Amino acid sequence: MLHFEAMFKPLTNKGYLREGTVLHHICHYPARRASAGFTLLELLIALLIVGLLVGVVAQNLFGNVSKAERTAAKQQIDVFAKALDTYRLDMGSFPTTEQGLAVLTRAPAGDARWRGPYLKKEAPPDPWGHAYQYKAPGENGQPYEIRSLGRDGKPGGQGEDEDIVN
Repeated sequence: MLHFEAMFKPLTNKGYLREGTVLHHICHYPARRASAGFTLLELLIALLIVGLLVGVVAQNLFGNVSKAERTAAKQQIDVFAKALDTYRLDMGSFPTTEQGLAVLTRAPAGDARWRGPYLKKEAPPDPWGHAYQYKAPGENGQPYEIRSLGRDGKPGGQGEDEDIVN
C-alpha cells in the first residue's frame, strides 16, 4: 500500500479511492508532472535568455579588448620615449631615422659615448603585430616621432584603425 493510501485509509471504505476518482489519481500517481521534465517551449526560452546574455557580455568584452590594445600601444610608445630621452643625454642627440629604435639595444658603430642598452630587449611589435615607426625629426617641430599604425596597419584611419603617435 502506498503511503498516500495509508493516509486515506478511512476514505477507502467509503469508496472515495476507487479507480477514476481524483483521490485515487493522487494516491497512485503522485508528483507526475515534477518528473516529466521540461517542455520544448521552456527549453527554447532558456536558450534565448542564455543567448542574449552571451551577446551582451561578448560585446562588452570585445570592446574592452580593443581599448586595452590601444592603451598598450600608448604605454609602449611612452617606454620608447623615455629610452630615447636617456639616449639623447648620453649621445647628445636623438637617433637618426636610419638608426631607428634598434640603436636603443645595440651600440652604433664606432661611438664610445653609448652607455646602453636603453631597452632590455629589441623593440616589440605593436599589439596588432606591426613594427613601430620612428622618424627624426618628427612633425610639428618635435625632435622625433614614434608611431603605431593602429589595427589596420595603414597610415591614418579612424576609431580602432587610428594611428597612435607620441
